[in-house]
Amino acid sequence: MAGTNVTLRRRQLASRLRELRHAADLTVEQAAEELLCSPAKISRMETAQRGVSQRDVRDLCRIYRVSDENLVRQLMNWARESRLPGLRQEYGDLGYDAIYTFMDLEAAASSITELQINYLPALFQTEEYARALIRGLLPGIEQEVLERRVEARMSRQNLLLRNDPPRYRTFIDEAALRRVTGDPAIMEAQLERLLVLGQAPHVTVQVIPFTAGPYMCADDPFVMFKFKDQSLPDVVYRESLDRVEYLERPNELAVYREGVDRLRAVALSPNESLKHIAGAKTDFSTT
Repeated sequence: MAGTNVTLRRRQLASRLRELRHAADLTVEQAAEELLCSPAKISRMETAQRGVSQRDVRDLCRIYRVSDENLVRQLMNWARESRLPGLRQEYGDLGYDAIYTFMDLEAAASSITELQINYLPALFQTEEYARALIRGLLPGIEQEVLERRVEARMSRQNLLLRNDPPRYRTFIDEAALRRVTGDPAIMEAQLERLLVLGQAPHVTVQVIPFTAGPYMCADDPFVMFKFKDQSLPDVVYRESLDRVEYLERPNELAVYREGVDRLRAVALSPNESLKHIAGAKTDFSTT
């Protein structure tokens, strides 16, 4: 993925503006009164829900008594970058806005932890599997949008081939290995790809077998992102049929960190998981 990571810049700027307001000992309401805006605008800027103009950054730095001109220039540059077109311009219309934020977070993360229950993670999918999956999930999708979604998904997979790839741990319910997506030939090729990528040194694949029974998060697939920039909080991404959520409050993150610990306890070891995947692949090859 080329160009500026708009989501990362927006989150970095939001975090820094929040720190500066706290250092100035001002409440959201007091900052809003000084900037002649609503408290909601300050809150949206500090939670990366909207871009921030360079003028607002300059004025907030004055209000927060920031004397470091280099810092002011850096923040104003981040404000400019946070309002660039980003991935929408690169990939076109992918059908829903939340995907662009997800792709930016994915590209910026130093560590990704994922749970998938009914289908295999996007970073492992073959083109044929991805096409069949998206068509099945979105039966009314236009062909042109479908192909753009598949192309974007294949491009995202370069993330695991970078010189500095993120640490990627994925928990996969056995249901995802057994559910036929496309046809048996597509599944066989897909599981072969999973076996190959699952042996990369920065990748950990753990299968949750049917014998594990009910487990925490069994009805709640998610992706957790961690970042090198320690000022940025972790983010958990969740999606359902009609909405997506990005969670980053400490109490929300604590629930998912506990979930990850419990998933480790019920999942097969990485070596046993690869054997399990190989067995599922063999079943498809004889179908």
